[in-house]
Amino acid sequence: MSAPRVRFVVGGVQKGGTTALAAFLQRHPGVALPADKEAHVFDAPDFDDGWSPEQVDARFAAHFSESADASVAKLHGDATPIYLMHARLIGRIARYNPQMRWVILLRHPIERALSQYHMERARGDERWPLWLALLAERWRLRGHEDDFSTGSPLRHHSYRLRGDYARQLDALYAAFPRDQILLLRNEQLREDPAATVDAVCRFLGLEAAGHEQGYGTVFSGQYERWPTGSWRWKLLRWWWRRQLTEQARHGLHWR
Repeated sequence: MSAPRVRFVVGGVQKGGTTALAAFLQRHPGVALPADKEAHVFDAPDFDDGWSPEQVDARFAAHFSESADASVAKLHGDATPIYLMHARLIGRIARYNPQMRWVILLRHPIERALSQYHMERARGDERWPLWLALLAERWRLRGHEDDFSTGSPLRHHSYRLRGDYARQLDALYAAFPRDQILLLRNEQLREDPAATVDAVCRFLGLEAAGHEQGYGTVFSGQYERWPTGSWRWKLLRWWWRRQLTEQARHGLHWR
């Protein structure tokens, strides 16, 4: 049995709702996703840029069950949100499958950064206070711009970098036609998950999903949310002002 060819990726962003979207898509009988949701093939530290598409398929094969591999009717996908963050990963995916379809789920970049920070704290990978971690990010990432090792600061301390959507989307649109990219916002999935999942299914050429199981909360981090009128939020918004202005070019207008 040949290894599956991956046809779509939920390629971003971390802490944007990709876990929930992947869980909802996994219910669809025509979809096969990795058992652990994220295959991390293209960002693997040992990824070889000289691999053929067939060799990449072989790396993916271990992430799918035998039943999924055997079903040619299933549309195989991956849901690794780091793929959007780095232009090198986008390039690898373009070489692997130029027809790849991208589902991108974006969240307010400040909310996203705070959520990632609290996740890293809970995992024990972040020991610095929030403000110091944000201030020191550029210094911590220096020299690690292409470091995809497991403990790399690029993975664990890229709070602002991961929310630089304008740069990421510029790289994505340069590598793939826009009709192969579905851009969604986190609040769409949160406020109307059924309609959002149906939109993804249409984009992937699948029949509409059944909604009998409902759409409960898949994961929600437990930490203090700051009101948008608070001084802390206003300070962060001032700090993020350049990113927010640049993202408006892509129709992204955040409060």
